[in-house]
Amino acid sequence: MIDQRDRLAWQLQQCTGIGGDNSSIMSDENQSRRPHAPSDPDAVRSFLRLYSPFDAMSDEHLDALIDGLCERDYAAGDYIGPADDVAPERLYIIRTGRVFGGAARYAGGTTETACELGPGDCFPVGELVSGKGLHRAYEALEATTCLELASDDFRHLLRVSDAFHAFCTQRLSHMLDRLLAESGGAEVKGLGGGDTSLDIQLGERLRREPVSCDPDSSIRHALEAMERLHVGSMVVTDGDGRPVGVFTLHDLLRRVVLPETDLQQPIREVMSSDPVSLPSTAFAFEAAMLMAQNGIHHICVVDKGRLTGVISERDLFSLQRVGLVTLTKTIRRASSIDDLVPLQTDIHRLVAQMIDQGIKVDQVMQIITLLNDHICEQVIELCLAAHAEDLSDVRFCWLAFGSEGRREQTLKTDQDNGILFEPPPGSDPDAVRKRLLPVAETINQALDRCGYPLCPGEIMARNPDCCLSRAEWEQRFRRWIEQGTPEHLLKSAVFFDFRVIFGPDDEAEAMRETLLKQTERNSRFRKQMAANALRNRPPLGLIRDFVTHTHAGQRNMLDLKINGVTPFVDAARIFSLAYRLPATNTVDRLWQAVEAGGLARNDVEAWVIAYEIIQVLRTGQHQKQSRAGEELSNHVSPEELNDLDRKILKEAFREARKLQSKLTSDYQL
Repeated sequence: MIDQRDRLAWQLQQCTGIGGDNSSIMSDENQSRRPHAPSDPDAVRSFLRLYSPFDAMSDEHLDALIDGLCERDYAAGDYIGPADDVAPERLYIIRTGRVFGGAARYAGGTTETACELGPGDCFPVGELVSGKGLHRAYEALEATTCLELASDDFRHLLRVSDAFHAFCTQRLSHMLDRLLAESGGAEVKGLGGGDTSLDIQLGERLRREPVSCDPDSSIRHALEAMERLHVGSMVVTDGDGRPVGVFTLHDLLRRVVLPETDLQQPIREVMSSDPVSLPSTAFAFEAAMLMAQNGIHHICVVDKGRLTGVISERDLFSLQRVGLVTLTKTIRRASSIDDLVPLQTDIHRLVAQMIDQGIKVDQVMQIITLLNDHICEQVIELCLAAHAEDLSDVRFCWLAFGSEGRREQTLKTDQDNGILFEPPPGSDPDAVRKRLLPVAETINQALDRCGYPLCPGEIMARNPDCCLSRAEWEQRFRRWIEQGTPEHLLKSAVFFDFRVIFGPDDEAEAMRETLLKQTERNSRFRKQMAANALRNRPPLGLIRDFVTHTHAGQRNMLDLKINGVTPFVDAARIFSLAYRLPATNTVDRLWQAVEAGGLARNDVEAWVIAYEIIQVLRTGQHQKQSRAGEELSNHVSPEELNDLDRKILKEAFREARKLQSKLTSDYQL
């Protein structure tokens, strides 16, 4: 929107010092648009209190800001601020109107797409903090009024006001804090968590001294202590305080009551040996996942070999009415597919409770994935047991691809799976495949009944193309990497995120190592992947906040999965291929890239927050739709979001653009 002739005139004006904006050398009329003190400081104060960070600043610091402000009017087409590569001398706060920020250019040839700013937006914050020159030009799109603060006053405010400093140096984190503080929506709570979050260490969760007895104590003595102290379990410790067993109500029923064991027998005869334990520095989320994986309700907290406490499922999930461990046990005890079918409702209810409790969205997604894994494992066990042909001589594993392979499932998911098998001696792959495909068909259909729809693209184990030996999988991956056709790139984005759900994982991990060696060496393929990923841009508009589309007859919709989550997922996958990273989870991949020296920690912190913001809104959308009995969708209308939601979503999309700029720079695209 700013042509070369206007830019040269603007730069000339800046060098000669004529006027306060570029238009002053072009029109006598514009000479009247001089900066002036705000005519009504109270009105300015009321305006600023509507926007972050001014709404969080103390009265003293806000008054100091207002005392330093001047006000200036700009006509449509006026340039605001200095020319490119010149350090800014003022902070601009838009009071009325709209401002267009031209594309930003950075070292290495990277760019950040142009943006539109409106009332309450500030610019150029980053350059004022760093003292660097501007990399974009700002132009008024219509008659615009700005409140302006000199750079010296800006730096003083940066030193004295914590709220202002947090906003300027950690913009996305600051906006998130405001969002968490102000919104009562469950979809927002799930990003940060509170004192009920699983994101704290177990030592902070311990409520009482552990109840224990020695191995030679009688069963009666242990039961009397459990009754007196109102606990459902007893930890058995040796003379050094090391836990050697645990006695629960389940043990009481199975090993004492039913076999009519003498209550004078020592507790060691009926306890469960080798109790599961974690140190007090472990996080509550680790304990929750360990309980669900092992089907237990208690975990011993052990430091330096000694028992320091016991954490129960109730300690972790204060609001649960559907228990995570109980649901896990129910899944594992299912004797038929019919028993598993109704459990999808319980999973939805459990997820809603966890979001209400404030559990972080990435933890919720991992718990959803864990429960889905349990159901998949049980379905496979039941189908194998019922299958007519004996497959015990075939060594195979069940693979998950896509979001399940990344452990990033939400309530809306379909099947992406396959089989990796090892032909028995003397057998060829086609013969083994012929034996496996019927049971794979049965498993896929059973999963569909359990609430995991069949994949429209047939990326399922029942498809012969997804039931392969390791040699066949590796040959296919090698062809995709070497040829890199559009179809190959699309398939790589799905199949390269694989993980074993059922069966031995050694062949799959060996296959992953081979894949990573090939992609690390093939920069051409990674460049093709990057170019393909960059075709999917975050939906930020030049004139409007967002670029929307029509979905299912509804206008002005955003796709939070394709345009929001996918740019982060695609970029993280490319970094994992470039640096030979074993992780499949998006956040894990980004952090592993930091450890490998490929990404800056500060950048990844912002990208992870942005990614989780979009996942929070997406998960919250699914929760609302589930409660209303509607079909789950990743589409949302910006008009349904409040001002703060829209603002922070826009910032998250901007971070996605910066992440894509890193890809652009790395692969010279």
